[in-house]
Amino acid sequence: MSRRQMNTRAVRWASAIVMVLVACVVVAAGAKVDDKPAASKPKPSSGPMHVYLLIGQSNMAGRAPFTPAEAAEIPRCSLLNKEGKWEPAKNPLNRYSTIRKGLGMQKMNPGYTFALTMLEKQPAVSIGLVVNAKGGTSIKQWAKGTKFYKDALARTKIAMKTGVLKGILWHQGESDAKDDKYLDKLKTLIADLRKDLGAPNLPFVAGEVKDVKLINEQIKQLPKAVKHTAFASGEGLKTKDRWHFDAKSMKLLGKRYAQAMLKLQAEQQKAKPKKAK
Repeated sequence: MSRRQMNTRAVRWASAIVMVLVACVVVAAGAKVDDKPAASKPKPSSGPMHVYLLIGQSNMAGRAPFTPAEAAEIPRCSLLNKEGKWEPAKNPLNRYSTIRKGLGMQKMNPGYTFALTMLEKQPAVSIGLVVNAKGGTSIKQWAKGTKFYKDALARTKIAMKTGVLKGILWHQGESDAKDDKYLDKLKTLIADLRKDLGAPNLPFVAGEVKDVKLINEQIKQLPKAVKHTAFASGEGLKTKDRWHFDAKSMKLLGKRYAQAMLKLQAEQQKAKPKKAK
């Protein structure tokens, strides 16, 4: 082999070695970047699903507008659909009510921020919502034996097969503005629901309606009249029309429902007898 050929071969080998070294550096650099921890993502809850039943008339059905961002799925929250299956919850939450009015009328209800607040305070659980409300209904339409009662009961029992029933949210009363026996009817409804759901101490939160003094005075008495119940105040809340809360007030009402529910649950937990060691 001539000297010229040897020099040419040497140059080729040197070039190949340089290319290999460059490739190794690039791969190593890439590996270094890829090895950085990925941004953490919310993990699905491994704990139990807490089920809540939401019933009542128009404000519980939802009449407050919501933004595109508020139409997104609520993490760790499911909604019972018309097939009795769980699906990711998102506004409008009353979409699968068996008794609702037109779908276009269903907007944001207090369940939205109720769920967000409960999930924030109880990060180890997930939430399942059973929403079965209808606008313009009276408390008589919710009495035991009616379609409203039967449907709410049936859907809740389906939900209880895969979750633990933790409470009921009630917002109704506008249609019964002149009923001075409203509290008696509400007490009977609570007793019937608890009995038929097999949950004698089930927490029940009733919300204050807008500018109906006779009804609100009775709802405020509920915590003293029935154990394991609470009152979600409507103080300072504003409406977009005669009866229906605007978006800001609806979200605040949902938080108040959650605060009342959390307090009831904490009281029940505190009252439980401690296990002997």
